[in-house]
Amino acid sequence: MDGTFAKQKGADAPFYLAQGDEVALFEAAAAQDLPVLLKGPTGCGKTRFVAHMAARLNRPLYTVACHDDLSAADLIGRYLLKGGETVWVDGPLTRAVREGAICYLDEVVEARKDVTVVLHPLTDDRRILPIDRTGEELHAAPGFMLVASYNPGYQNILKTLKPSTRQRFVAMEFDFPKPEAETRIVAEESGLSEAKVAPLVRLAGKLRALKGQDLEEGVSTRLVVYAATLIAGGMDIERAISAAMIEPLTDEADIKRGLHDLVTAIYG
Repeated sequence: MDGTFAKQKGADAPFYLAQGDEVALFEAAAAQDLPVLLKGPTGCGKTRFVAHMAARLNRPLYTVACHDDLSAADLIGRYLLKGGETVWVDGPLTRAVREGAICYLDEVVEARKDVTVVLHPLTDDRRILPIDRTGEELHAAPGFMLVASYNPGYQNILKTLKPSTRQRFVAMEFDFPKPEAETRIVAEESGLSEAKVAPLVRLAGKLRALKGQDLEEGVSTRLVVYAATLIAGGMDIERAISAAMIEPLTDEADIKRGLHDLVTAIYG
């Protein structure tokens, strides 16, 4: 379980620029103990939003990065040998249920199928977590909230979220911010001036337009922040863009040359 999750205690809220009514909707769901599903492309701000809301609500946050090998036992817990004795160790979901924390499952469709089965009794009015190995049936403590995310545009027939699972959540759709908002976000995160960030954001828009054509995925806001951070640190603009906004998107030499042409068209 080590390395699959991180716990954050509510404190100063990380910077997040709202794009609509997502903050109010999340607060309303939290007040009514409703689970929330965040849908949107990779790197558009879903994880930052959850961290912001956890701090805003002053609730502990367990973030679980889901992957192909993540099982229900990784979330619930297991018996481990410690000091010659076998002891039960709670997983991040169980800890969140006991403590009344937020448990965020990032890219939940990447996890094994047995994970969604465990989530079902926590996403209805029962709000319970049965632990077969110990015989416990935990009732979620006040404040517990289940939040999950996934990227609908990156799923295939083998990795989808079943309708029976989706319909257990209040859903919120995310997308990349509008250029003006993204410019402000990147400037805030990187320390680069908005005047210098604006061309990076224009370039990001052009790269995203290539999704489904030359590129499998568009450039994320996160990568734009990386590029701006490198530039703010003194790196040459073209080198920073290449390292942060082109190389991560493709390994194809022909496509990379085309992307560098876009850079030239914007920066001259």
